[in-house]
Amino acid sequence: MRETRETELMLKGYGLTTAKVLYHLPDHPHLLQIFVWQQYDIAPKFPALRKFISFWQDSIDGPLHSVTYAHRRLVTPNEWRNVTGEIVLH
Repeated sequence: MRETRETELMLKGYGLTTAKVLYHLPDHPHLLQIFVWQQYDIAPKFPALRKFISFWQDSIDGPLHSVTYAHRRLVTPNEWRNVTGEIVLH
């Protein structure tokens, strides 16, 4: 079920977004910790990433230091074609 949803998102233009979140530890603010986040998102507005960052700022005790991200569309229009037939080998 999840695979179908991911394929549908890719066909709608979504790509895999990976964010590296660097944040201060609440008990030791001079120390930094890394958190890696991945989600299908759509460029250039990145609504899922923006929602995650907003959630972090509102709900997580460790203040953000920085967020870096990479985005890659996994299926592009020229890689997709409709197949109308199927050959089954026994």
